[in-house]
Amino acid sequence: MARAAASFCLILFFLSFFVLGNVQGNPNYRDALAKSILFFQGQRSGRLPRSQQITWRSNSGLSDGQLALYVNLTGGYYDAGDNVKFNFPMAFTTTMLSWGTLDYAKQMGPQLQDARAAIRWATDYLLKCARATSGRLYVGVGDPNADHKCWERPEDMDTPRTVYWVSPTNPGSDVAGETAAALAAASMVFRKVDPKYSRLLLNTAKNVMQFAMQYRGAYSDSLGYAVCPFYCSYSGYKDELLWGAAWLLRATNNVSYLNFLNSLGANDGADIFSWDNKFAGARVLLSRRALLNNDGNFDPFRQQAEDFMCRILPNSPSSTIQYTQGGLMYKLPDSNLQYVTSITSLLTTYSNYMAAAKHTFNCGSLQVDYILGVNPLKMSYMVGYGTFFPTRIHHRGSSLPSLASHPQFIGCDSGFQYYYASSPNPNILTGAIVGGPNQNDGYSDDRTDYSHSEPATYINAAIVGPLAFFAG
Repeated sequence: MARAAASFCLILFFLSFFVLGNVQGNPNYRDALAKSILFFQGQRSGRLPRSQQITWRSNSGLSDGQLALYVNLTGGYYDAGDNVKFNFPMAFTTTMLSWGTLDYAKQMGPQLQDARAAIRWATDYLLKCARATSGRLYVGVGDPNADHKCWERPEDMDTPRTVYWVSPTNPGSDVAGETAAALAAASMVFRKVDPKYSRLLLNTAKNVMQFAMQYRGAYSDSLGYAVCPFYCSYSGYKDELLWGAAWLLRATNNVSYLNFLNSLGANDGADIFSWDNKFAGARVLLSRRALLNNDGNFDPFRQQAEDFMCRILPNSPSSTIQYTQGGLMYKLPDSNLQYVTSITSLLTTYSNYMAAAKHTFNCGSLQVDYILGVNPLKMSYMVGYGTFFPTRIHHRGSSLPSLASHPQFIGCDSGFQYYYASSPNPNILTGAIVGGPNQNDGYSDDRTDYSHSEPATYINAAIVGPLAFFAG
């Protein structure tokens, strides 16, 4: 499948970059993998287990859902540096963690058990959200507008723990489709090690996907006051329907999902992949059938996946992506590394499928080494990895003293003395990947610059697969 003027195929470029990165920076991918998964312990909400390794965190959000609605919505993850549980990005985080664990389980080694634990912490919560009340899917806990006016530890939070949901009369096909994708993907992670739990995940995923398909609508239209501008569904909900059905198809082999996928007819020419826009991810996932099973029904998705690759790779004549002088893919100013890790995940995944199928196409970049310190500043953008990394990240729990060192209550406004302090954060959120450098490869390590210094679960979740690929 020729591409004009492209000088080498994706897989050769991909592997050669890996070798070159090793020579230049010699990153320890196994160490980075372990830390990228450990990060999720720092984001936990609920009652922490005895096995908790990030010990400066304590129990939080123990009454979520119970005071307002008499439903148990404890657990799950805080999405970034705040104390809100937004299910839309949390479900995407879960899907990406599950995808990486599914495809690279053999390469994960001792980190496999930790990855499963990170996934289960999310799916236990998502099951509660999907099964607590008939006809409702709970999609968030915590008033984001009140929360973002405070700088306090999750253990101290006294802002309203408002609960939000979608229903047949106030639909949310996007958040429902993503939740279904997360549960379906996770069901395969646990299929052999915990069959009963796997069946529960898959059956719930089917029900949630049916809800997403039957009651069409964007959750931003129903809950805009609570989810915008934080996690609006900017791309609409068709991509989540595609994504959710693709994962249900992989988990069940039920042809009805393929028929539904074909009925969507979505081809948007995307050059992005993120918690909001899943078109490219769905096509890479579906192309697996074309490459590994030689199934012609999936050739259109494979073609769309390769069109996406050619829009991403710098040596392609159809590339639409800007790269910094230091070689970093640059999509948007706010938290650019979220796009880097997500797109890199697709590149490694597709390359893996290509290698297994001995398939090539002409058109050719990988960003992992840049994140780990092979960059103009020689800074690792993963906290706790290497000797030079961000120390003033935009994260409440990391920047405020722990309960062990400061047992007294720190109120909503009192915490800002730590927010504006010039000193490094007292608690190291090991493994957290921040928003990243600017378009000139610069990074100020400024806690108040959230667009560059804030970590997020969906940034980390997407890099687990690529790190496992290289570690193996």
